[in-house]
Amino acid sequence: MILVLRALGVGDLATAVPALRGLRAAFPDRTLALAAPVWLEPLVDLVGGVDRLVPTDGLEGVEWPGPAPHWAVNLHGRGPRSHRLLQAAGPERLCAFHNEEADHTDGPPWSADEHEVDRWCRLLDWYDVPSDPTDLSLRRPSPHRVPVGVTVVHPGAKIAAKRWSPGRFAAVARELGRSGHRVVVTGSAAERDLAEQVAHRAGLPGTAVLAGRLDLSGLAAVVAHSRLVVSADTGVAHLATAYGIPSVVLFGPVRPEHWGPPVDRPWHRALWAAALAESAPDTGSELPELDPEVPDSVPVEGDSERFRPHPTLAAIGIEQVLAAVDEVDHVRPVRTAGATSRAVARDRHAIAT
Repeated sequence: MILVLRALGVGDLATAVPALRGLRAAFPDRTLALAAPVWLEPLVDLVGGVDRLVPTDGLEGVEWPGPAPHWAVNLHGRGPRSHRLLQAAGPERLCAFHNEEADHTDGPPWSADEHEVDRWCRLLDWYDVPSDPTDLSLRRPSPHRVPVGVTVVHPGAKIAAKRWSPGRFAAVARELGRSGHRVVVTGSAAERDLAEQVAHRAGLPGTAVLAGRLDLSGLAAVVAHSRLVVSADTGVAHLATAYGIPSVVLFGPVRPEHWGPPVDRPWHRALWAAALAESAPDTGSELPELDPEVPDSVPVEGDSERFRPHPTLAAIGIEQVLAAVDEVDHVRPVRTAGATSRAVARDRHAIAT
């Protein structure tokens, strides 16, 4: 068995897809087990090639089933806790970044300044396992019972600092609706109030609010068959990348060079205030701090505190988002022959297993 640890979220799993595919190709006859949260199972099925999901939510209280793995691969972090968790499984070999605190002196050094996809491909390369960092696609689920051809506006994010103003999201959604987009607002069940507020302020009908009404497979299906996605730097943005759906992603405290969509695909646009400031006329000033008096710094229903976006997100304007939408909406994504053949091979493996 090859045991892989990635006990995180949607975007984290999506950025680990090339590494998982590399491991599948390197060990075709061994069981590939992924330690990840059980709620990610629908997305794991869309990756293909993973034989077993080991329910793992975080790094506490995990018991590994069955015999010791041939390899344990840490795609979770730099250690030491994640290293030790895998070492407890008794693998013949631990594939992980160098960490002396965990008594793991093998592996490459950790680098904070690299894209998340490249990080795990570089780790595997150290252990002579090739992988393709461009192989990010997921199997496209059936559009049964979900709207198709819609423009997805996703105002939420698990990390509060990554959220743009709901007032600005509503303004974007309103303008998109006026220009002919059929807009839906997605989110988790916990984000339904936020989604309803955005839809109401945008003048959208209640049926446009899909937050809390979709499970993960349903959300993936909506994105996979959508026209366009506008979101914060969160899991939905990675689904858009995986399905080649035009997207505009708003970045704040995290650099797009570390978590953004591939820069060689013109149908994705990452907006980041520092980059926008570099392309704007020099005013001699720093990125603006959030003014608590601006109209869109408003409370979200159900929240007791005023919503205050991260300063780098507050510096991204509505017109900049709409201009980026117009640019990517006119670019037709292209699926390469290589990507198509890899998808077919994954489907065949999934059927065989």
